[in-house]
This record gives sequence, structure tokens and C-alpha cells, in this order.
Amino acid sequence: MDTPEVPLEQVNETIEEHAQESTEPWVMGVALTAAILAALAAVTALYAEHFATEAMLEQIEASDTWSEFQANSIKEKVIETKREVLLILKKDTDPEDEAKLLEYKGHKAELKQKAEEKGRESIKHLREHVPLSRSLTLFQVGIAIGAISVLTKRRAFWFVSITFGVIGVGFLVRGLLI
Repeated sequence: MDTPEVPLEQVNETIEEHAQESTEPWVMGVALTAAILAALAAVTALYAEHFATEAMLEQIEASDTWSEFQANSIKEKVIETKREVLLILKKDTDPEDEAKLLEYKGHKAELKQKAEEKGRESIKHLREHVPLSRSLTLFQVGIAIGAISVLTKRRAFWFVSITFGVIGVGFLVRGLLI
């Protein structure tokens, strides 16, 4: 669930070079916009990665718990089968087996509840991760469009870049408020 890293250092350097060379004042605004979007992208990437990692760890814990649940189910079935064979052979059953059966049944209920809870927590963290990933993507696209505005000397692309940044901020806020 690694957040894909898009190398934007070259884009930022290109924008800065053109901003210093340009006589048009709006180009410096593009450079500032790109720097702000890059900072927001870095923060967003950290949060997105955190939530993705938490989701993965919780899913691993849920899987481990389900494995333990299944192991207890198998042990329970083995004891039940042993008990049935002894009854067919008209032999006495072991009282320890009865105690183990009760223990496995009680423990399975706990394990099931714990596994389901970890699964829900994993899904929650994935839901937090998704808008942050979208936010990161929008920031990166905004930076790239800012570079296009400088290279083509078209101010309209800068406004498109800002629009992508604003939408990215919306997704960032949404991801942090979930």
C-alpha cells in the first residue's frame, strides 16, 4: 500500500528557474503555488502512508486471530470425534476433554469478536487512506500543471493548477476528518 512517489523535484527546479528569469510577476506566484502544493503533498503522503500501514497491520492481526480461531475449531472437532468414537466403543470419556471443549468454545467466541473488530479497524483506516491518496495525486497534478503554465507562458494553466490544489486540500481535510 505504499504511496507512489512521483519525483517532482525537477519540476520545482524548472519552475524556480523560469520564475527567476521571467519578467512576468505571475510566474513567481506559480513558483510559490508549487512550493505550497509540494509541502501539502509531503504532509499528505505521511498521513496516507500512516493510515495504509495501520490498515495493513490490523488486517494481519485479524488474519492471525482468524487462524487461531480455526485452530481451536479443529482441536474442538478432534475432541468431539474422539468422544464419539469412545461412546461407540462404550468406553468412558475423559473429563479433561469435556473441559477442553468448553474452553475452546469460549475462546472461539472471544477470537471471533477480536478478529471482526480488527477487520473493522482495518477497513476504517483504508477509508481514511483513500481521500488522502486522492489529495496527494491532486497536489502532484497541480504542481505539474503549474510547470506547464510556466513553460507555455499561459497564465490560465496556473489557475487550473490552483484549482487542483484547492480540490486536493478538500480531500486532505476530508481524509483527516473521517
